[in-house]
Amino acid sequence: MFPSAPISLRIGLLGTGRVASHLGPALIEAGHHVVFVWNRSMPAATSLAAQLPGAQALTTLAPPLPPADVYLLAVPDAAVASLLATTTWPSGALVAHLAGALPLSVFAARPEVRGGVFYPLQTFSPGRAIDWPTVPLCIEANDLTAEATLLTLARSLSQQVLRLDSARRLKLHVAAVFANNFTNHLLGIADVLLAEADLPTDLLSPLVLETVDKALRRANWPGRTARFANAGRPPCGAGGPPGLAGPLRPANGQHPGAALMPGPGGVPLRQQMPCFFRLFCLSLCLFPLL
Repeated sequence: MFPSAPISLRIGLLGTGRVASHLGPALIEAGHHVVFVWNRSMPAATSLAAQLPGAQALTTLAPPLPPADVYLLAVPDAAVASLLATTTWPSGALVAHLAGALPLSVFAARPEVRGGVFYPLQTFSPGRAIDWPTVPLCIEANDLTAEATLLTLARSLSQQVLRLDSARRLKLHVAAVFANNFTNHLLGIADVLLAEADLPTDLLSPLVLETVDKALRRANWPGRTARFANAGRPPCGAGGPPGLAGPLRPANGQHPGAALMPGPGGVPLRQQMPCFFRLFCLSLCLFPLL
């Protein structure tokens, strides 16, 4: 059940992957009209368009594009810039990407469009239904009119809609990667260990469910109350990765698990941790939610 859409918007949906495959039907159910689905593969475009009444399947973006109130770029992060650059957009078109890690400034090279972000904070998998009203939708735009349109679209799908600038959205995305991708990886390791002992995976189910439930009910994590300070450390590179200002170093100077032995170059690993960790976090931003 979706919130009632105040107006029906025309949507151009570029992409047919996991996000687009879930988002397209949700837009229809919320009362919007998907005017076209684009993918370079005609079978992929046709398959998704067939699920969206009235949608046209496109394999090229030759001008003029079908008119739409919003063009949603549901494509991999790495494809957004090239798609923006190679497409002839209608003047004044509202074009929004769905990426957690890409800044709004990616639209700077195309001043004729009104750029925006429509970021669903969720993991998408084939065959699994998404409870859209509970999915946080993060909105950013480079003008108030574009923001208002994206907010209208978001509120027709979800009861959790947030305005987030690029820096805060990046931190949210990194947090989501830790909470989602790392959890999946650790559970995968646990499954391998159980398989080696010829034990069923569902033995862990009560423990995992209780752990997650307890974690979600926790009021304060130690990391929220611990103070982080530079402690005189030199910055990592020229100011460090965007959105991760300042070395992530506890005020007491201790890095749990950091070895005291020298690492490469004779520098103790403890001293290397701030720069390494920040660069590691930056690399995580390139990962989608699994």
